Amino acid sequence: MLTNLKRVIRSGSLNFWRNGAVALASILVLTVTLLVIGSLYLGNTFLRSTLEDIRDRVDISVAFKTDAEESAVLSLKKDLEQLPEVKTVTYSSREQELADFRKRHEDNALLIQSLEEVGNPFGARLSVLAIDPAQYDSISRFLSNYNDNAGASGIIDQISFKKDIIAKLLAIISTSQTIGLAASALLVLMSILVTVNTISLTIYIAREEISVMRLVGADNSYIRGPFIVEGVIAGGIAAFVSIILLYPSVLWVRSMTAGVYGGIDLVSFYISHFGILFLILLSSGIILGTVSSFLAIGRYLKV
Repeated sequence: MLTNLKRVIRSGSLNFWRNGAVALASILVLTVTLLVIGSLYLGNTFLRSTLEDIRDRVDISVAFKTDAEESAVLSLKKDLEQLPEVKTVTYSSREQELADFRKRHEDNALLIQSLEEVGNPFGARLSVLAIDPAQYDSISRFLSNYNDNAGASGIIDQISFKKDIIAKLLAIISTSQTIGLAASALLVLMSILVTVNTISLTIYIAREEISVMRLVGADNSYIRGPFIVEGVIAGGIAAFVSIILLYPSVLWVRSMTAGVYGGIDLVSFYISHFGILFLILLSSGIILGTVSSFLAIGRYLKV
């Protein structure tokens, strides 16, 4: 078995380098496919990071009446933190709200002067961040019921959250996941079909040799082996080429998305996750090359 394996590997390697034009065509097809796979992976990472950043900035703002006791507000904060839907709850006192307002409008002397005359018109505030944007409705209902409860003494003045933004965020997340899965499945299918046709050229050249091997009793695995080795070599080389070509691509994307809200630095991500990205491309290239060779040789295994 070991001897046969060595022969298969040696034969596949020699055939690959002898059929330079066909081998180059296989590498080009697989490289394009792997570039798209790598781009989908990086693009999905960038989109997911951007959505996570937006998600962390969208929350429910609970404004309290100016006469609300701090102990009552902190009690509600504690109750909210115990909800499974809630990620974090941030408390801002009346004094902090006034200080923040002054800072935001420090250039408006008339407004600052008006505050001096009327005093502190702000109540305390809670900012509630949900684990999942889809859970904001249930948190809002909890707050409304809490305020209607006689024991709460109606301390809540206003409950506000950007429902339209949350709805759009959920739609984007759902759509991006669906499109990503569909595009990946379609890409894999198309790449296999194209690669099968490309590798079939090599097999067609060796069709008479295959027929002779089959007639003298060689089993299917021995005949198929060298062509699978060729597919593996093509996939491996394509992975190296595609990982190199991806770097200038992420540089271009970073320059085009500079200043765009949210998202990660794709260049830093590429460098820090180089090993994982290369393994993804290498395994994808080897699998595509192997499967394509396996399918392409099938029709020639009958004499």
